Amino acid sequence: MRPISYKRHRFPADVIRHAVWLYFRFTLSFRDVEELLAQRGIEVSYETIRCWTLKFGRQFAHNLRRSRPRPTGRWHLDEMVVKIGGRRMFLWRAVDDEGEVLDMLVQERRNKAAALKLLRKLLKNYCVHPEAIVTDKLASYRAAARDLGLAGRHRPGGMRENNRAENSHLPIRRRERKQQKFKSKASAQRFLATHAAVYNVFNLQPHLIRRPTLRRFRAEAHRTWAAATAAA
Repeated sequence: MRPISYKRHRFPADVIRHAVWLYFRFTLSFRDVEELLAQRGIEVSYETIRCWTLKFGRQFAHNLRRSRPRPTGRWHLDEMVVKIGGRRMFLWRAVDDEGEVLDMLVQERRNKAAALKLLRKLLKNYCVHPEAIVTDKLASYRAAARDLGLAGRHRPGGMRENNRAENSHLPIRRRERKQQKFKSKASAQRFLATHAAVYNVFNLQPHLIRRPTLRRFRAEAHRTWAAATAAA
């Protein structure tokens, strides 16, 4: 992992790391994070917190992604409608069957070209052919899979078959409401990419595991975060 430089910042690295973690880990606004820090005696403006998320969020996400294990070979793809700057756009997402967010793209279209772009990015980043690609019945997926020689691995189905991808939209919907819609395509892509990296590390699914196991997984997640955000 690449160490992070916190030079020329008035606040110590621990404060910056904690503020960025709060913002991306929970459904909070910048002003909410400002209040939480103020309760701990740390006076910092919400605008400063916003600058920290922009400057360090991408670096943290890069290190977190490098620390993740290889995803499973069963991929679930889906798209959702988002309003960005008053325009109707589509967020294309891919997750594996464990709920790990593989990638996402904000695109203006819901067609074959958009599906191809997402699939090509997935194949390039993970350098493997998936065992199965589960999607809804949108014809664009079938055409894109055929062009890439993946037609035999494509599994089109309804909402039940692709429930893993459908459920993965819920955290994004909560953040979208909290932020009162995304303001631009670039800012939405930047935020969602960082949010996904943090979400993958701390998505422990506590309802499926025993309490001792949850404590162990939580400790491992925090160690991963500490390593990814360590100062140079």
